[in-house]
Amino acid sequence: ALDPLSTSVFMGGAAVAWQLLSPHSWLKCSLLECCNMKDTLNLSAIKMDLEQKVFGQHLAIQIVLKALSTNMYSKWPRKPLVMSFHGWTGTGKSFVSSIIAENLYQLKIPRRRFVHHFSPVLHFPHLSHVHLYKDQLQNWIRGNVSACPRSLFIFSEMDQMPHGLIDSITPFLGYREEIDGVYYGKAIFLFLNNAGGDKITEIALDYWRRLKRREDIPAEKLQSLLSEEIFRNRRGGFFHSQLIQKNLIDYFVPFLPLEYKHVRECVREELRVQGHPEDEDLITEIASAMIDYPREEGLYSSKGCKTVATRVTL
Repeated sequence: ALDPLSTSVFMGGAAVAWQLLSPHSWLKCSLLECCNMKDTLNLSAIKMDLEQKVFGQHLAIQIVLKALSTNMYSKWPRKPLVMSFHGWTGTGKSFVSSIIAENLYQLKIPRRRFVHHFSPVLHFPHLSHVHLYKDQLQNWIRGNVSACPRSLFIFSEMDQMPHGLIDSITPFLGYREEIDGVYYGKAIFLFLNNAGGDKITEIALDYWRRLKRREDIPAEKLQSLLSEEIFRNRRGGFFHSQLIQKNLIDYFVPFLPLEYKHVRECVREELRVQGHPEDEDLITEIASAMIDYPREEGLYSSKGCKTVATRVTL
């Protein structure tokens, strides 16, 4: 017979072993990467991060939160959530996508295995291999959604995507219950584009010149213009794309150009992240040097907050 101490150790070990072997146990999911079919989007955490860390993007925040909440509160979404982010470099497109990825799963443990990043320059560099890339992309998405329905796919630099490649995933983005036994409704697809940034800036600048607030720019107007703009853009990955023709992109998300006050907040946040005290003179110096568009008015930063981290480090 086992003494009480040995019995306790044995029972405890058995309990741990059971937790690790159980497919959806809390212990296994906290120590290893696993996927749970339950809704796992931490919407309140995403909302807090967006409102506290993303500057000058009220429209983008509003649209993203609406899209995520609609998707999360539907037990079985009829189609995957598809959003296309548009705007100048440094306006927050990649940052917002990273906030979504960081809060996609419970326990605040990033499930990197279920977050997939694609860069045309890195993953699809040769135009002559587009047919091969199409097969590879389809197989990658099918395999990963089979393993975890709540998978996130992020496509950066869509303006450099080879023409026709992105249309290969059209079947996965439609209104279908299943495709060959795989359910795609909980998957999330994000497309990041510089394309459309000039049009967004043009509208924002027109509002400013007419003494109107950027907060009054209607989201619907920008989303409609973006859809038309990127569909006609021969240099972009969405040129004459079926994804647009078939209305499979749920939200075109505009990222406005950043003004001086927004860049100041970026500098202030970067000082905090790097462990420096807030230096108002330094904040003013860095932010002022980054405001360069248009040349006459000097209203926006053409690079957004892209180089703020480097400038603060220096």
